[in-house]
Amino acid sequence: MSAGEVKKVEEQLIIHTYPLCKYSDMKEIMKQEAMEICVTATEKFTDNYELAARNIKDNLDKRFGGPFQVVVGESYACSITYQVKALLYMYNAGNIAILVWRTVSTF
Repeated sequence: MSAGEVKKVEEQLIIHTYPLCKYSDMKEIMKQEAMEICVTATEKFTDNYELAARNIKDNLDKRFGGPFQVVVGESYACSITYQVKALLYMYNAGNIAILVWRTVSTF
């Protein structure tokens, strides 16, 4: 390298191979169990997000009572209304985003 040359540094992409919780207002025990359910479903149905979302919803409804809503995908934006202490937004396997929330069943 001669004087005056600037060495170009390329930034490496960070790919998370572990579950990453971006936001949650769930109780810690509920959050951990929900994350385990989400990881299991996305690993089982790697190519079919619809089946993964159905599996997550069914398991959460059985475990915590419903009604839960689930969105699984790679590129989406949304706005939701949810029951307090029942929201989880996480990533798994790097780029799979999972949004879980409980809606109010009665008004």
